[in-house]
This record gives sequence, structure tokens and C-alpha cells, in this order.
Amino acid sequence: MPVRQQSFQIISSIQANLESCILGKSFEIQLLMTALLAGGHILIEDVPGTGKTQMIKALAKSMRGDYRRIQCNPDILPSDITGVSIFHPRDERFYFRPGPVMTNILLADEINRATTKTQSALLEVMEERNVTVDGETHELPVPFMLCATQNPIDFEGTYILPEAQLDRFMLKISLGYPDAETEKNLLLRHQEGQPVDRLQPVAHMDQIAAIQKEIRSVHISDVVTAYLLDIVRATRENSAVLLGASPRAALSFVMAVKAFAFLHERDYVLPDDVKRLAPYVLAHRLLLRPEARMENSNAAGVVHAILRQVNVPVQLERG
Repeated sequence: MPVRQQSFQIISSIQANLESCILGKSFEIQLLMTALLAGGHILIEDVPGTGKTQMIKALAKSMRGDYRRIQCNPDILPSDITGVSIFHPRDERFYFRPGPVMTNILLADEINRATTKTQSALLEVMEERNVTVDGETHELPVPFMLCATQNPIDFEGTYILPEAQLDRFMLKISLGYPDAETEKNLLLRHQEGQPVDRLQPVAHMDQIAAIQKEIRSVHISDVVTAYLLDIVRATRENSAVLLGASPRAALSFVMAVKAFAFLHERDYVLPDDVKRLAPYVLAHRLLLRPEARMENSNAAGVVHAILRQVNVPVQLERG
């Protein structure tokens, strides 16, 4: 099924909004849009002041829907995220008061500053798209996306995200510093105030939910699927890796490459889509052996080495 022009125009409008606020980061914006359209969650790890929070705010303002922000710290409790049941004396019954998680776009700022107990409150949210409070299950709005940020260098008062939670993030990205010309333009634009405050919505959450369903029909051939699986399985067999990518990672990978192809106005996946996204889908899921870390190996380097080793298919079939 060809990409519907109306759907592509909606996506292009959101991207244009984001690029007007976050300068010089077109590919990173594509990755954010990939996670949104694939129905996944995204972790943005970078030093302070690179625009992580602004990018998520710009995404939320570009769509008519609910947006909530949690500033994580060691004092925050699980109920501060999921919600709490409150007893009403007159009715003699408990009423559920929803937490900030009952939204379309949830920003967990500095997620690694929350305690492990509070972080675990997001596990059910990320995987099952609901919360259970006092034995009652409450469905989250559709669509729902968790965007989390963390600082890679300031580890005082932080709690490392466990592998089970990292595995629930479809993509992990980093923005990095802008180049000199981009930073100059950034200074000029911010003299008139924050660009994100001037954004207008260009889409509705119902449209995003419809596009997410549309993306499921993007074709991925058996040859490309086998190539993707070869890469995933190679992470489990690499001598530097203690814990490789899970079947959940493979499922996320498939949805991500479908969304990435859709962003490029294609209704089929190419091997190049798989190669381009592999480091962002897989690297944060890998746990390296201690001896590999001592040799200054890193997960991204391992993924790039695997991509060089796995043969790229040269013949494709269109569905």
C-alpha cells in the first residue's frame, strides 16, 4: 500500500515545527519521529543544555493532545507517577486520582535521578500501556509515548537504569553540540524568546494513532527480515557481549525500520534502513563483558563491528 500523501504531509509538518526549534539536528528529529510513529519510547542521553527537553516540548506542542512533564529526583514516589486512590468519606469509597502518566506524551526528565523503586513504576506503563493501582487496572490514552532524558556525566545522586527498563526503550539517541554556524543562528533566534513558545499545533493525536496503524502495513521482505535477525542474533554471539539483544529488541527493530521507511515516503523497508537504525535500537540493550569494558570497548562500537561482519542482502522482493 503506497504511503498516503495526507499522512506524509502531517508528519512533514511536525518535523518542520521541530526543526524550527532544534537547529541542525534533522536526523535526530527523524529518530524521534520514528519512535513516535512506531509506538515506541525514546531515551535521550546528553550533557545539560543541548535541547533535550525543548525537543520533546516542541513535539508535544506540535500535536493537539495531552502532555505532562515529571522532574525526577530521589524524593519522587511511584504514586506520584501512576496516581493514587483517595478515600471519599461522604461516598464511603475510594476514587482513583490519575497521575501524570495518564497523558499522550510523558517527559521523564533526568529519569536516572529517580530511585529504582520509582523507575520500576514505569515498567508496566512502557510495556503494557496501563497502570495498576490497588488492584485496579487503568488504560493509558492512545497514543502514548514516554520520552526520558538523562545526563551521561553527572552520576552523583543517580540510579542506573536496569537492563529490563533499557530494553523497553525503542531508541536511545544523543543530540550533541551544534556546529558554529548553527549555534550562531540559535543565539539570534532566542533573542526574541523561546521558539517552542511560538509553535502552533499541526496535527491531532487521533491522526498520529491512525498513522501508527498505517505503518504496520509497510512491507518488509523475508530477505530484509532475515538480515535484521542476523544482526540481532550476532549480538548474542559476540565475544565482547555478556547480554545480547532480546526478542523484544527484534520486535522493536522491525517496527522502527518500518516507521523510518515511512518517514522517507516509502511503503517498503531497505537494508539501509536496518543499517542506519541498528546502533540506536541495539546499543543501549547490550551489556558488555568486564574485560571488554577494560579494553575501552563500547556497545556502539560492537554494533558497528557486527554490521561490518553481517552480509547485506543485494536482492529484494517487493510485496
